[in-house]
Amino acid sequence: MTETDPDQRSRWRGQAGRLEVWYTTLTDPVTGTGVWIHHELVAPTDGGPAHGHGWIAVFEPGAPPLLRRFGPEPWPAPDSGFACGAVRYDGTLAGAAGDVTWELTSTVADETLYTFPRWAWQRELLPAAQVVPRPTARFSGTVRVGGRELVLRDAPGADARIYGHGNAERWGWLHADLGHGEVCEVVAAVSTRPGLNRLPPLPLVRFRLSAGDWPRDPLVAAPGLRARLRRDGFEVRGRVGRRRVRIVVDLPETETVEVDYRDPDGAALLCRNSLRASASVELLRGHSVERAWTLDRVAHAEVGGFRD
Repeated sequence: MTETDPDQRSRWRGQAGRLEVWYTTLTDPVTGTGVWIHHELVAPTDGGPAHGHGWIAVFEPGAPPLLRRFGPEPWPAPDSGFACGAVRYDGTLAGAAGDVTWELTSTVADETLYTFPRWAWQRELLPAAQVVPRPTARFSGTVRVGGRELVLRDAPGADARIYGHGNAERWGWLHADLGHGEVCEVVAAVSTRPGLNRLPPLPLVRFRLSAGDWPRDPLVAAPGLRARLRRDGFEVRGRVGRRRVRIVVDLPETETVEVDYRDPDGAALLCRNSLRASASVELLRGHSVERAWTLDRVAHAEVGGFRD
């Protein structure tokens, strides 16, 4: 962790009922294998001791995803980043979970991408917020699964963060590396707050394009968009200013992992994640396609929600 990465430091200040997440996703450009490392700090709503836990998932083409968990361990309050037993994230990623070990470093050449408005992340005025401190990171190192070793060199991916009171009621998420330093990040979620949990998913969409980040304020743009969540993906369509947006995300059944876990209040959750997802992303002006991208089995995506 460096002094230039303030969005990666822990935001938790001892309150009960908080969830903090550091997660990394990447795709090996040589083999097409995806790697997802998810770190969580959970401070229970009932005031119980905070703990760290998480998992690593490896998505090898043509094989069922492999999932290994680590923790829970008492939260050690590291000076920066995340720590849980042998697992750490403090500018590098290293750890062990079952028969999987990893040690990765990353290069960073970009600035934080705010999927939620900057003020939402910094002031913590919403139930939760997500941010991407390293949207176009490149990862190098090794991931070992049993006796096999995956050697990564400049694998494209991202580091992202979540902080708040817990997960959404239902959600969809997409990280799409569009190439040449351009990315699209989507969070479409239904709040757990009474009344708000009856509304349709609110889609927050943020592009980093060569011309700059767009839309300027994703929360202001959200009412012009509509999201439809499904078990195997989601769609976002609508208008922002003079542009129309069409995003379709598909999670392949055989290359999607299901993960069950619990929120700070004890509610059970289930997410379905694939780093071998496909996505179609379009920006249109009038009836003409301005920009279009097709990601075949290299998009990073998830859908999830409560089970009980």
